[in-house]
Amino acid sequence: MDVTLEYGGRSGIVSGPGGATIALAPNLRRDRVAFDAALRHPLRFREAMGALHDVVVSDLRYKPKDRSAHEAYLAQQREREAAIRRGAASHARALTLKETLHVDPAEIRSLEARFKTLRSVYWGARLKYSNYLSKHDPELWRLLVPCDPVITVAPDVVFFECFSADESSYGCLTVDRDAFTGERDTALGTTNVDYSWSLYEHFQTLRSYRETRFVVDPGGFEVTIGETGGHREEKIDLPSSWLRGFMQIQSAMSLPMRKVPISREGLYSVLAFLRRHRAAKSPRAVRFELQPGRPVAIVLEPWERRIVLHSSPYDGPRSETIRVWGRDRLQLLARLLPLLDEAEVYLLGSGLPSFWSVRMGEMRLLLGLSGWTANDWRGTSALDQIAPPAEPSASLLGDVAEAFRERPTLTFDEVRARTGAAPAYAAAGLNRLALKGQLIKDLHAGVYRWRQIMPFVVAPDDLGPGDPETAAAKELIARGRAHVTRDERRPDGLRILEGLVPEHPVTVLLDADGRMLRGKCTCSHHFTGGLRRGPCRHLQALRDAADARTGPPSLEDWFAALFS
Repeated sequence: MDVTLEYGGRSGIVSGPGGATIALAPNLRRDRVAFDAALRHPLRFREAMGALHDVVVSDLRYKPKDRSAHEAYLAQQREREAAIRRGAASHARALTLKETLHVDPAEIRSLEARFKTLRSVYWGARLKYSNYLSKHDPELWRLLVPCDPVITVAPDVVFFECFSADESSYGCLTVDRDAFTGERDTALGTTNVDYSWSLYEHFQTLRSYRETRFVVDPGGFEVTIGETGGHREEKIDLPSSWLRGFMQIQSAMSLPMRKVPISREGLYSVLAFLRRHRAAKSPRAVRFELQPGRPVAIVLEPWERRIVLHSSPYDGPRSETIRVWGRDRLQLLARLLPLLDEAEVYLLGSGLPSFWSVRMGEMRLLLGLSGWTANDWRGTSALDQIAPPAEPSASLLGDVAEAFRERPTLTFDEVRARTGAAPAYAAAGLNRLALKGQLIKDLHAGVYRWRQIMPFVVAPDDLGPGDPETAAAKELIARGRAHVTRDERRPDGLRILEGLVPEHPVTVLLDADGRMLRGKCTCSHHFTGGLRRGPCRHLQALRDAADARTGPPSLEDWFAALFS
């Protein structure tokens, strides 16, 4: 997707006799958003923004080991072989040319030497130019930050959102308006703000002994840093996978989750153990053992390291065990431990995204983690299983959007009251608007906030192709290739499905909500990753074929299964 950003200057920090000013340059192509106030605790803000920066540049995708020495040895061996072959070929070519064309071999050698010289000059210049661009061209920053962070000024909070470079981590810093004093100019709304590495370095200069003002001014507060200031327009090609991931996180946050409180000591114990130990084998999950009225137990696999949180008992409705992945990215929270008051984890279910929230006085940082780095949020098949089974009507979506335009922050009950919709339909409407990037759920406050991530409504086509396994499963269903041979409901509520999806015997175990707990298939996708990479096309096709026999669940059934 092509996105155009226009800024009146560069964001930065300006020091003066009266203190420092954090001046953020907003996107002039969006509705006016303004804010001007002094920070009460600049050090908290500095560390929180530092953690948010770590999320932005986070990239834990697999990087191959450095095998340069071995490759150099192999290259040397290949060069020796090539030299022998070139000598033999040159000798044979010289004899052939002398016998047929009567060409002097010395002329041929001169031409080959000149060609090699010119080729060396070309590639040397190209490499030098590439290195120069990597250091001096700011456009290359887009390779690390596909889209500038988003800031939203709401009636009660100001919050920043970002998405990681590897499209697997989401960060949201929420700052209460009480954290500011002396507000001068405020215009509510959402916009992008200019971001660069130099801005992060400037954040490190904030100190508590001088006043720090926070300014978002589209009227022309221009910060010139070297030769990079001035009005400018940027056109970026926003990856569809990045946009799809960002929207999926909004959709996931709108669904009901288990809230697990974690003390500072408990979070420190988790981070310290993971920093000192590296798992040499699977599994590498964080297992939550939840029992109502009992302390929460966090188990780090595969060491079975058990950390019991005695500070507060779990108040959930039932006992369950939830395993989540992506724990290496929790180290992003380490720098906030000295400022942390309390922490919470919001869990959707095993293998699904988890959200880690830390509170530092009047500020809160939410870190959203996908189940795994390589598949990130784009592997939506697991989330598709708990998404609304039917698309809400356009009139319902319009009613919900109109309610938020009158008041940008609403609770679920207030949305129902303003729209007159039944609970199931109101929940489905909120989920779909979140998927379209129109609103976000504040997990800590328990409210929904109107926040348009783009200046336009994102259409499904803008998100790019979905999960290829899900698309292939739909094609198998359309061609009638999935055959169910067993559909049995166990006494404990679990459902067993067996069948044949072409030439692959398939077995699936579903829970009461229709989510896959275990599966068995002989295809390569399932063999290499199991359910951690998302269910393969054959598992999905068997489940969909079984649901087609009984009819798809209604919105009321979906709401009762998830929200009860």
